[in-house]
Amino acid sequence: MSSYLLRRVGQALMVVIGVMMLTFVMLHLEPGSAARATLGLKATPGRIAIFNQANGLNEPLYQQFGTYLKQVAEGNFGTSYSLQQPVSTLIAQRLPRDAVLLGISTVLALALALPLGIYQAVRRGSFGDNLLTAVAFVLYSMPDFFFALLLIAVFCVQLHLLPPEAPQAVSVGGILSDPRALVLPVVTLTLVSVSGYSRYMRSSAIDSLAQEYIRVVRAKGLPERMVLFRHVLRNSMLPIITVLGLSAPGIVAGAVIAEEVFNYPGMGLLFFQAATSHDYPILLASTLVVGIATVAGNLVADIIYSLLDPRIRYVSV
Repeated sequence: MSSYLLRRVGQALMVVIGVMMLTFVMLHLEPGSAARATLGLKATPGRIAIFNQANGLNEPLYQQFGTYLKQVAEGNFGTSYSLQQPVSTLIAQRLPRDAVLLGISTVLALALALPLGIYQAVRRGSFGDNLLTAVAFVLYSMPDFFFALLLIAVFCVQLHLLPPEAPQAVSVGGILSDPRALVLPVVTLTLVSVSGYSRYMRSSAIDSLAQEYIRVVRAKGLPERMVLFRHVLRNSMLPIITVLGLSAPGIVAGAVIAEEVFNYPGMGLLFFQAATSHDYPILLASTLVVGIATVAGNLVADIIYSLLDPRIRYVSV
């Protein structure tokens, strides 16, 4: 197990470095100028030259990347071009807010998706299964921004039940102290996620229900509820764990849209604003955070795999 973890950590580091390199090159090859976006369209060539020299943008690309790697190794993500603040400070301020939004929405999505998937597997082919399948496909195919705007139009404009803007507090406690403003962003991310999770859970539960051991425990007289939650649920969780580990980029991408629509002061809104202003330090740091979250999610998913299913053993290859 220890050799497996060491090997996976090494692979994760290589993936993160590869993501950093690819992102760095693609950002610097995109049309537009960071100096022009920061200084404005009326900036003189002299001011642009000073900006590029001050931020190392006049150096060859490989030298810029080497400098960036050295800064990251020292824990320095640079300074935002537009906000003139250390990027590490901006991320430290906004990550806890994202943890609240993404944490609540993911927990709620799983709490809804798991029993729905079990229900659909047990009632396979029934009217309820077909109805939930249709709803799941609609939610899964609906763009995040359109769903968010639809919720605003119904609950804010028409019914006047909820505010259209997310909590603007700086601290996590301040955000949680305004639950009404947190409802729509959480509902948006929850319902978009629950559709995918429920479909995976349904397919996995159908496979589990067809296994021989389920017939055995039923033949022993175990109550149906215990059969479903002690045996079917546990063994059907393995694909969900994989999907959950791989869904970090998708969750973050959804958060970017939701935070922009609801003006939620998190990493998603920061990334969106940085993308519109060619703020390379923020874009690179945000991509690095997402890359680390993705490889860490995969590693944690593999470890949980072995805990849920003792039949899984890791061997050196």
